[in-house]
Amino acid sequence: MQTESFDLVVLGAGSAGVRAARMAAQQGLRVAVAENSRVGGTCVIRGCVPKKLLMMASQFADQCEDARGFGWRMAAPPTHHWPDLVAAVGAEVTRLEGVYHQLLADAGVALVDGRARLAGSGLVQVGGRLLAAPNIVVATGAQPLRPTLPGAERGITSDDCFTLPQRPQRLLVVGGGFIALEFAGIFQRLGSQVVLAHRGAWPLRGFDDDVRQHLAAELQAGGLDARWSTQPQALEALADGRLRVALMHASGTSTQETFDQVLLATGRQPATQGLGLEAAGVQLGAAGQVLVDAQSRSSAPGIWAVGDCTNRLNLTPVALREGHALANLLAGGPALALDYRNVPQAVFSQPPVAAVGHTEDSARQAFGAVQVFRTAFKPMRATLSGRAERVLMKLVVRPDTHQVVGAHMVGADAPEIMQGLAIAVNAGLTKAQFDATLGLHPTAAEEFVTMRQPVA
Repeated sequence: MQTESFDLVVLGAGSAGVRAARMAAQQGLRVAVAENSRVGGTCVIRGCVPKKLLMMASQFADQCEDARGFGWRMAAPPTHHWPDLVAAVGAEVTRLEGVYHQLLADAGVALVDGRARLAGSGLVQVGGRLLAAPNIVVATGAQPLRPTLPGAERGITSDDCFTLPQRPQRLLVVGGGFIALEFAGIFQRLGSQVVLAHRGAWPLRGFDDDVRQHLAAELQAGGLDARWSTQPQALEALADGRLRVALMHASGTSTQETFDQVLLATGRQPATQGLGLEAAGVQLGAAGQVLVDAQSRSSAPGIWAVGDCTNRLNLTPVALREGHALANLLAGGPALALDYRNVPQAVFSQPPVAAVGHTEDSARQAFGAVQVFRTAFKPMRATLSGRAERVLMKLVVRPDTHQVVGAHMVGADAPEIMQGLAIAVNAGLTKAQFDATLGLHPTAAEEFVTMRQPVA
């Protein structure tokens, strides 16, 4: 087997891998990327981008309904054709994949098609090709994790949602994280009868408790059949293709219900299996993640890891920054700081959630005492639409420095608003500086600069 020599070989052509490869190649390194699936990774192919397009499609249902309150009259209720949406989203994903291919080609990166495996010191085998490099970057991302329950193989994961030939009429979504909430909202608004089953009392573990409680109430007010403290015990295939599911409830009782599909959205795990990492001396964590230091260096010389396979903070912008920083380090370019504090996050549930910085609980743990500013109100649109919805906004302030150390929102446009607030929180602005900023009226966002009295 002939050996091909490079300065850097990257395993995985997702957000982190493509960024690392491109930036390293642009700085003069000879780079190869191995990928056994489509170029673009989770975000472009089966995650952020197609999922948000589905979410946008689903919002038209509420918009058409709300329009009646603003004087619009429709001759007949609108109908949705799922295959048209799947085709349109698929075409956009294919276009974006082509863009990623072109970015790699323009940077001079060699794209090697196939499953990669470490084959010795500084060696990567991809099919019948052997790639040699002093530095190897693992950027293989993460994949859906199926729960261990009887019949789990009969359920689908988030990867499958973008290619379903038909929209399920009755769908069980299992989970309470962002993937579960987003797909529950998508399918509900597109016309499916959705049941959301989550083993916890509230959704979105790790978010601020006020946010979690407010969102739980809003989901149910929006018509979602959300079953908290409920989890499936088994999935059984029926003769007609449907699934019978045993659901265990907090009361200790169990019920049997039938669904067309069951979406298992109970978490993700680093995609590090079968790469030969442990044999190469790469230490893995309990979840299978590559353990790395602050510079993304693994325990094995010459092997690095970036993105979701390290299980640090699994967000696309973080993966991009990690890939770029590592490329600069390996190519001798300018150092790029990695700071995992105050990273803004969004959940495109319906209503959406966005946050940056500390939750109230984490701020109390970090600073001892905090000031909390919170408001909840009916948005202007709902005054005419008649929809039962309320927006939540919250600021967490450190009392000794008066810095705003956390901002949280549940409501329409929360992710768009939070991007601007992330700048303020990262800059260390004080509550007085927020107060001195004039609001844009009439907007929901102006409430972030008009909250004057802390809550108890």
